[in-house]
Amino acid sequence: RTVKLVKQHHNRDIDLDAIPLDCPEVYTRLSQGDTAGVFQMESNLYRDLLRQIQPTNIHDLVAILALGRPGPMDRIKDYAQRKKQQQQVTYLHPALEPILRDTYGIMIYQEQVMRIAMDLAGYTPGQADSLRRGMGKKMPELIAAEKERFIKGAVAKGIDEKIAEAIFQDMEKFAGYGFNLSHSAAYALISYQTAYLKEHYPIEFMAACLSSVMGSTDRVVSYVQSCERMGIPVLPPDINQSHVDFTPVDGAIRFGLGAVKNVGTKAAWGIVQRRDKPFTSLLDFCKRVPSELCNRSALESLIKAGAFDGLGPSRAAMLQVLPDVLAMAEQDKRREASM
Repeated sequence: RTVKLVKQHHNRDIDLDAIPLDCPEVYTRLSQGDTAGVFQMESNLYRDLLRQIQPTNIHDLVAILALGRPGPMDRIKDYAQRKKQQQQVTYLHPALEPILRDTYGIMIYQEQVMRIAMDLAGYTPGQADSLRRGMGKKMPELIAAEKERFIKGAVAKGIDEKIAEAIFQDMEKFAGYGFNLSHSAAYALISYQTAYLKEHYPIEFMAACLSSVMGSTDRVVSYVQSCERMGIPVLPPDINQSHVDFTPVDGAIRFGLGAVKNVGTKAAWGIVQRRDKPFTSLLDFCKRVPSELCNRSALESLIKAGAFDGLGPSRAAMLQVLPDVLAMAEQDKRREASM
């Protein structure tokens, strides 16, 4: 699998399967909560989780994505402290250690619930899955029946009845809102890959992020602010330099025409397609780009955004003469059509 990043005027193919999963710079950035553009981790909740837990490997990311769910959320502090060896890892029964060791003795994944039922109470895989589903749907009669079965099975394996009951209560509390390991692992891989691209190809990555949210002014503003914090200049739109999307150029990102208010991708494509040679003036632009493609409202927005700054007159002057320029352009088009 590859991802294509645009780097200035050529493309760069990145083999996602070849990305190392142990890049320390990536985990350092994530631990700082710098997650703009990182899959599933842009919310304040996950930024806070990353800062608390300070991930150092992909397994931490898998756990963090699951810890953000309601079931295990109240154990976030315990997980963070146990990872940092600030709190002792304990188990209600020694048989839980191989199941919960990787998560510091804390139940995080639905698969752990199922394995506890199988290893400690003799459930079959099918019975364990039924237990998980019943807990998830909060079916009182089923849970009561499963509790009796679990405790009976655990006692038969030599586990004290009170301990078995405490384990079941932990399972019931968690499983109602738990996340499953397979989903969390798949999400974490994509989270890491996007964080890796951001760390090693920051300009290309942020240009792609900006392009992906062009329809939302608030999201564009947010990503532009992220670029500023990263030291990446975002250059204003330019009628002769900008493309439809945001593009990397000489250590910066050029604002995409498609993100300018009232312009949109259709008009932006039309402008780029008619730019076989540079536009020399506002009149030249209006003559070459039809008004039905780029109307007066779009032109006003382009002028206000600075897209015509490189063509001479001030923005105020261009806005003032725009009606006359549009009329002149239409006259020229009609004259050329009649010849």
